[in-house]
Amino acid sequence: MKKTLLAVSVSLSLFAMAGNVHAGSIKAGQDKSATCAGCHGEKGNSLVSMYPKLASQNEEYLIKQLHAFKDGSRNGPMMASMASGLSDEDIEDIAVFYEAQKVTRNALPPLELDDDEISDDLTGEQQAELKEKAAADKQVALEEREAMLARGQDVFINGHLESEISACIACHGPEGEGNKPAAFPALNGQHADYLIKTLNDYKAAKRTNSSENIMRMIAQRMSAEEIKAIAYYISTMK
Repeated sequence: MKKTLLAVSVSLSLFAMAGNVHAGSIKAGQDKSATCAGCHGEKGNSLVSMYPKLASQNEEYLIKQLHAFKDGSRNGPMMASMASGLSDEDIEDIAVFYEAQKVTRNALPPLELDDDEISDDLTGEQQAELKEKAAADKQVALEEREAMLARGQDVFINGHLESEISACIACHGPEGEGNKPAAFPALNGQHADYLIKTLNDYKAAKRTNSSENIMRMIAQRMSAEEIKAIAYYISTMK
């Protein structure tokens, strides 16, 4: 029974339907995406971490999501409003434009450190003690970040059999490149904050439009720590 979810996920990753042939125009898509730039950036690399990057995202996934916003199968009032006026041709143009862009890379997650100021009023010995403590705290924070990213990598590659969490690579590829024919999204280089929100939305059933509801089944078995670790690992993939 524990292997059921993994088997389903692997089956989905091997889904080999022949995708529709889209004839979208990159140039037309660039023009039509002008209204998207406020949230998603001029070339699909959003500067606000709660808005997803669209650059390098496969067109099949973008087309699917824009139609989902348009028909209401994916909840999102702002995006529904934006998508409502788009024709099928508009959607294809926008999708091929964003797929052709290069996603930017993210910095490593910030270290969680106490912001202790070293006052000039302290004695030399006190200042030295604080500096020594700050150096030790930084080393601990570096090790904690390394451990978090390693945990994220492990779950991404191997899943977690005991918790029935499928390996992310089954659907999203070993490099997080996604699966274009199956319209599974590319993840590499995505903002960690957006990924955390998305996984929590799946977990809470606020988002339900994934194939066979697979993401809901996976996310509800993930702890907050696993969600954070996977999100930050994915965000730093190159």
